[in-house]
Amino acid sequence: MLATLVASTPVLVESWRLCGQANASAHRRFVTGRIGGVVYVAFSGVQMVCGGWDPSWRKLVPLESIGDVALFSSSRWKKEVEEDPVMVHAGMLNLFSSFFNSFHNQMQEIVGNADTKSVVITGHSIGGATASLCTLWLLSYLQSISSNVSVLCITFGSPLLGNKSFSNAILRERWGGNFCHVVSEHDIMPRLLFAPITITPLTAQLNFLLQFWHLSMTSPDLGKFAIQISDKEKAELFNAVMNYLEAAATQDGEASLPILFHPFGSYFFVSEEGSVCVDSPATIIKMMQLMLSTSSPACSIEDHLRYGDYVNKVSMQFLLQRNSMQRNIPDSSYEAGFELAIQSCGIANQEDSAIMDVKECLKTARRTGPSPTLNAASLAVALSKVAPYRAQIEWYKSWCDEQDEQMGYYDSFKSRGSSKKEMRINMNRVKLAKFWNGVIDKLETNDLPRDFNNRAKWVNASHSYKLVVEPLDIAEYYGKGLHIKKGHYMQHGREKRYEIFDKWWKDKTVRSGEENSNDRSQFASLTQDSCFWARVEEARDWLSNVRSERDTNKLAVLWDEIEKFEKYAVKLIENMEVSKDVLGRNSSYSIWVEDLRELKHIKAKVQMFSHQCTRFLDGEVAP
Repeated sequence: MLATLVASTPVLVESWRLCGQANASAHRRFVTGRIGGVVYVAFSGVQMVCGGWDPSWRKLVPLESIGDVALFSSSRWKKEVEEDPVMVHAGMLNLFSSFFNSFHNQMQEIVGNADTKSVVITGHSIGGATASLCTLWLLSYLQSISSNVSVLCITFGSPLLGNKSFSNAILRERWGGNFCHVVSEHDIMPRLLFAPITITPLTAQLNFLLQFWHLSMTSPDLGKFAIQISDKEKAELFNAVMNYLEAAATQDGEASLPILFHPFGSYFFVSEEGSVCVDSPATIIKMMQLMLSTSSPACSIEDHLRYGDYVNKVSMQFLLQRNSMQRNIPDSSYEAGFELAIQSCGIANQEDSAIMDVKECLKTARRTGPSPTLNAASLAVALSKVAPYRAQIEWYKSWCDEQDEQMGYYDSFKSRGSSKKEMRINMNRVKLAKFWNGVIDKLETNDLPRDFNNRAKWVNASHSYKLVVEPLDIAEYYGKGLHIKKGHYMQHGREKRYEIFDKWWKDKTVRSGEENSNDRSQFASLTQDSCFWARVEEARDWLSNVRSERDTNKLAVLWDEIEKFEKYAVKLIENMEVSKDVLGRNSSYSIWVEDLRELKHIKAKVQMFSHQCTRFLDGEVAP
């Protein structure tokens, strides 16, 4: 889909055209242009060569936030056994930081314009790497404000940017489809950072390459400068990169030699014969190696400057290439696709072994399971099968509300015994958790459609599940005393699925422009704050601490927290956003209210007695 979008629309041509403007105006860092509802932002790639390349050009630094926007929200939900920290190229990050403020201000203005429907961020070479960082910031920013503006990043000959954790984090955020890296068959720049750290001549060779590119933008005679780079220097650079690419591609991207930088997003490989788009990191690495193996040291450097030629051919080839397969058209459309892909890679005339390598490489790029659409359809069927579990929990809640004890289903479940009914409710709770965790796992591995979390069916179903079941999870947490070992539920016990569902519901509310309705005429069937009982448990803990605390400063803090919760709970009740079980005679909340009233009465007496003692000591009151 991404390849079709890029090849069949003007987006590729317009992106490259604006890249040319950015490179010609390097001092401006980036340039912008608007075509209807699409805004293009292109970054110059020649701005770093003027002062030479920093000796620490291979250094990786952690990336957690840019400006005041936190990146990779899913990293908050990392499992206990996790990968290395997300890290990116230090030089690229420093470059982006140097003009972040101006970019930030301009993007806020662009996104705030009602006419803006899409933003395309682009750049050639180093400009492509900085464009990727800018895109990450913009995606995070738009996510934080729940904007519907779409974002696409297109880079041309961009060097690698981050480590494997960086690539995985982008996949978890479902942002892979927002990045399209155009790479020509011979260009060494996108492959350069596979080369080993220990080869010191590479720093000088990279400087040569960058100067060569920089002068080519201003010099009418490109060939004269190319002669200044000796064949030996070109060969050293080429062989170093090829050797490490071969090592990286031998074990599905897991090489025995150190590979610091990894691809992310989709790669749009272009050649004289056509183009191929893949998104599997292991396949990308292998394709980089196979296509470069057909090159020569001289071509690998000069091809970095030929993206204009490739861009001009891509759209025409998209329309005409299928007609070029007149000879030996396979009966299978699947095999026909392979033949077309091999021609597009520019390897059709190579040895049979090379063609077989490409075929095997492309086969590994195929999705090995059902498509995201089929997965979503299967989940819909599975949802209907687990719906009775939730219905039984709702029935259990109604049953608890009708009991003479008036404890409500939270306290009833918290103090439950070993009856078959409550054991069945607990099993239903566990089964529902397993189902929704499976949904989240599929979402984070990109096995569901990109708009899955925006579909009303799933947003509403997850919200209803959360309101019904999370109170039982809280009851289980406090009933087993886990708060004593780990701390309170809100900070230490809440499952990540509930945080995700909170965000889905918030995004839906923002998209629809809905406001919380305060005109209820009766109490809600389910308390609208699924964590209400966890807040009650914390408030009970505060009351307990007030009775034993002697430090006046700590007492003041405790009373402040208690008063905040009291006001919050009263507001919920006044707006009828709680279910009637909250006000049950023996519910945890009602007991807390009585305890608070008693403690306030004692506090008032103590204050009055203290005041009278003070007046007596001051001689104002006779003994």
